[in-house]
Amino acid sequence: MQIGATTGTAAQPGSAPNKASLEKAAQQFEAIFLRQMMGAMRSASLAEGISDSSATDQFRDMADARTADSMASRGTLGIAEMLMHQFGAKPGASAPASPTDKAE
Repeated sequence: MQIGATTGTAAQPGSAPNKASLEKAAQQFEAIFLRQMMGAMRSASLAEGISDSSATDQFRDMADARTADSMASRGTLGIAEMLMHQFGAKPGASAPASPTDKAE
């Protein structure tokens, strides 16, 4: 699935400021995705613990956010890298042909 840019006011695709801002946005998106995933995993717990409270939940959420940010900065899932590849492509450049796309 290809996702296209929605605005035409962006800088040139190969420019350094555009690449840096794209990389930052891609990492932030990966961090948000990881936070959502961790939150869904936490909400699937089957029982309450003895130390569960609103304060514990708040600190657990902060720890999860920090962990998600750290994982995103390392590129653990590779989502940011895929977004960089998707949006960093030069206009007019086509994707590499798959083996099934060869002419017969």
